[in-house]
This record gives sequence, structure tokens and C-alpha cells, in this order.
Amino acid sequence: MNKLVHAAILLATSVAFAQQPNLEKDYNSIEDKVVEWRRYFHQNPELSNREFKTAEKIAKHLKSLGIEVQTGVAHTGVVGLLKGNKPGKVIALRADIDALPVTERNNLPYKSNVTSDFGGEKVGVMHACGHDTHIAILMGVAEVLSKNKDKIKGTIKFIFQPAEEGPPPGEEGGALMMVKEGVLENPKVDAIFGLHINSQTPVGVIRYKSGGIMAAAQYFSINVKGKQSHGSQPWSGVDPILISAKIIDGLQTIISRETKLTQEAAVITVGKIKSGIRFNIIPESAEMIGTIRTLDYGMKDHINKRMMEMVPTIAKAYGGEATIQIKDFTDITFNDPALVDQMLPTMQRIAGAENVQIMKAITGAEDFSYFQREVPGFYFFLGGMTPGSTESFPHHTPDFLIDDSGLMLGVKTFTEMSLDFLNQ
Repeated sequence: MNKLVHAAILLATSVAFAQQPNLEKDYNSIEDKVVEWRRYFHQNPELSNREFKTAEKIAKHLKSLGIEVQTGVAHTGVVGLLKGNKPGKVIALRADIDALPVTERNNLPYKSNVTSDFGGEKVGVMHACGHDTHIAILMGVAEVLSKNKDKIKGTIKFIFQPAEEGPPPGEEGGALMMVKEGVLENPKVDAIFGLHINSQTPVGVIRYKSGGIMAAAQYFSINVKGKQSHGSQPWSGVDPILISAKIIDGLQTIISRETKLTQEAAVITVGKIKSGIRFNIIPESAEMIGTIRTLDYGMKDHINKRMMEMVPTIAKAYGGEATIQIKDFTDITFNDPALVDQMLPTMQRIAGAENVQIMKAITGAEDFSYFQREVPGFYFFLGGMTPGSTESFPHHTPDFLIDDSGLMLGVKTFTEMSLDFLNQ
């Protein structure tokens, strides 16, 4: 880009930022409500595609603000549409709303004691990934922006998405289903923003990365066929457990010997093996399931190709047979570089430049990626760990904990990013 043109864009951007109204009064008026909402959702979690009461409370709030509301999107999703007083572009803000089959071990006054059925088992249900905070933050953003329609040049679409953790077996759901149902259309979205609270990032800190920030996740299943025999006479059969071990070992060489890990991270994990019924019987078959995580499309294609080649070949070498299936779970969460550059000054203004930090990509996955496949998107991480804390607990665990004092930075950042993007 011509340096003069680039300088002119930066100047225009800085002027737009400088002209943004001070919304502190509106922020202060909702802070207690945001915390209250978060604690309500934490105490009343619902599993993927079963977020009925969650959706009802969200919709009721949006309607009370005069926002146009659509319910039942991708089963239990809620979409709100807020039109500013001036015409312009359309942006979307997304919050995921589902909880996990985790039994909470904290002693919070708003601890979850909810139980539900998951895969035929009775399980505890907990917001063990912070989606309760995402809901509360976006509800707060909706309230602030609804009071400032005169400052909005364009339209804001609030997407409360179910089933980010994955729909139950045999069901569709999540971001992919929302996209299929046209959530990014009517009106057509120009850009989408998403955030995720992080229990291991201090309150007040925002972390981001341009390009691939979270991995594509794939599910694979391998079925090995051997020949059953007595455990005392292995030479009379074909051992599918031995073959499974050789396959697992072989798959890891794809990562350790064929994948350019200095370019991006990649992972192949076998998470479950099922075979056999008795100590002295070599079984007839074995089954393995696992996940593949990649941050580069070329690497993803290579790993998939080599797995498809290697699995049946290894089984054949040991006298057996094996088949493999690979299915996509999420795509690469890819932050549009131009959008990141455009919104970075906003984040720095709100959080302080020293608190907006570049991070390395992680091999966790997010179905926000399906929105980003359709329109430019920017996904970032928000601090939720108590400042000065010496211990934090990972997401998806019974001890997972978020400090409520981090929520308002999320509200302010989403709100100011929306106004800055639309008004530039």
C-alpha cells in the first residue's frame, strides 16, 4: 500500500476513535446486572441443543430493549437485530450459550447443582468453559448499544449460539447449523467478532493473534479386524490389539517426522481404544477414536492423506485389516489480518496498549471458525483470572473459575469495536 494512503487511513481512523462518545455512564449502570446475569446462567446451565431456559431469558432481555428478536435458530439459538439511526454496514457479535457435562467442585454461592442426561448417563452440568460470561457480556453490550442508536451507523446482529461444544450424537447444531439457516444473511453481515474468557489470563488483559489462532478439529475412527484365538496360542490368530498399538505408533511419526512443526503446531491423539472381553482371549476386532488438530490447511491435507494411507497398510503388514474415517468437527479459527489491524487501536484504547498482547496459536478448537469461513472475523481472548492469583484451573474441569471483575472489559471492548467499525 502507498505510504501516503496508509497514513491517511490511519489518520482517519484515529479521528474516528477520538470522536467516539463517552459511554461510561451506560457502562456503570449495567455492571451489577452483567454480574447478576452471569451468576444466574452459571447456576442454571444447560447442555448443547437443550438451552431452552437460557434462550428464553436472553430473548426476554433483548425484547425489553426494543431489539428485533428471532428464536429457535439452530434449535435453541437467539438472534437480535439492532438498527442504528443511520444507514451503514452490518456487523455480528457472537456469544456461545451451552454448558458441559462436568460436575462442579467449587463452593461458590451460585454453584451449579444441575444434573442431566448425557449419552445415557446422569451427569453434573456446569459452565466449565465460561460461556455463562459470554452470554452476560453480550446481553450487556446489547443494552448499552440499544441506548445509543443515534451513534450507530449501520446494523448490529447479536448471535447467541447454542451447541458450541458440539451437538448430541445424531443431531445438527452450533455455528455450522446457524450458517446453514442463514444467520449471516438478511441483512448480510460484513464482519463478525467473538471473544472467549480465559481462566489463565489475568483480568484486564486481552490476547489476540492475526491469522490462525485456534486449530481445525477433526474426529477419526479406526476399525481393526484380526482373527480371534486363545491367548496362549497367538500364532493361531491375528492380534488386533497389537495392530492397534503399531497404528498408534505409526500415526505419531506423521507428526514427529513428516510435519513441519516450526511452521505450525499439529496433533494426533487417540482418545479411546476398545477391544477384548477376557484376559486369555485374543479378540477379533478393535476400535479406536481420536482427534486431529491443525492450524494450516496444507498440513491438514497432508496429515489426513498419510493417515488414510498408513492405517490399512500397517494392518496388512501384520496380517489384519483396518479402515479409517475422518470427519471435520471445526475449521481453523482464522482472524482476518486486515480486520485485526483495523480494530487493534480500539482494543488498545479500551484496555491499555500494555494489556493487549499478541499470543501464539493454540490447538484448542472453536466452531466460530464456521462464521469466519463466510465473512471476515476477529476472535480474541479476555482475561478472567484474579490478578495476582497463584493458581488457576483449566477450562473443562470441575474447579474452573472466573473472576467477575473481568466481564466489563468484554462489554466495553465489544461495544467500542462495534461503534468504531461501523463509524469508520
